[in-house]
Amino acid sequence: MSPWAPCKRRGFIRRLRKLGFDGPFAGTRHHFMIYGENRLAIPSNKEFSMPQLRMMLREVELILGRRITADEWNHL
Repeated sequence: MSPWAPCKRRGFIRRLRKLGFDGPFAGTRHHFMIYGENRLAIPSNKEFSMPQLRMMLREVELILGRRITADEWNHL
């Protein structure tokens, strides 16, 4: 099992696209990505820390309706 690791913003967006998200689109304060009718805000940091990454991945899991493992995330 691969460990979770911090992720660069560009890599995070690339992986979300592989999961079926569209975007990023410019919002008022943050960029966002869309999956169906759901919207996920993308912070403007160059790199996401582990707590920030896990928080966003929990939101992605709710949008997708399934769990994302570290192995699956690292292989995207």
